[in-house]
Amino acid sequence: MPPDPGSPADWLRFAQSDLKLAQTPLQNEILVENLCFHTQQAVEKCLKAILIAENIPFPRTHNLKILLDLLPKGVSLPVAPSTVAELTDFAVSARYPGHYEPVTDEEYTNAVEIARTLVSWTEAYLKDCGLL
Repeated sequence: MPPDPGSPADWLRFAQSDLKLAQTPLQNEILVENLCFHTQQAVEKCLKAILIAENIPFPRTHNLKILLDLLPKGVSLPVAPSTVAELTDFAVSARYPGHYEPVTDEEYTNAVEIARTLVSWTEAYLKDCGLL
């Protein structure tokens, strides 16, 4: 974790922004892969907000599984951790051209729903902790 990682509220604000970007209406020149990147970023920032709130250091990583494994045992996510971890694929591979499977509409819709759920849950968690 950086020396001054910012507050959990700051991380939530950035997560909310990524969620808004992820929900940008599709247009001819916007790639659904780029929108999926923002779903992953929203979830990553939510997890980091929780870790900061709990004073748990974390490495610089986009790997959601690593962040999920650092959460305190009493934290119960509203989405299965394995489902959340799958969004890690959008952190890098979806952002660059290459020989990847295109993201389907269903994958995009699911990714947005996961991000929306985690952002809402993180806001409630931080409110319960008195951090919002």
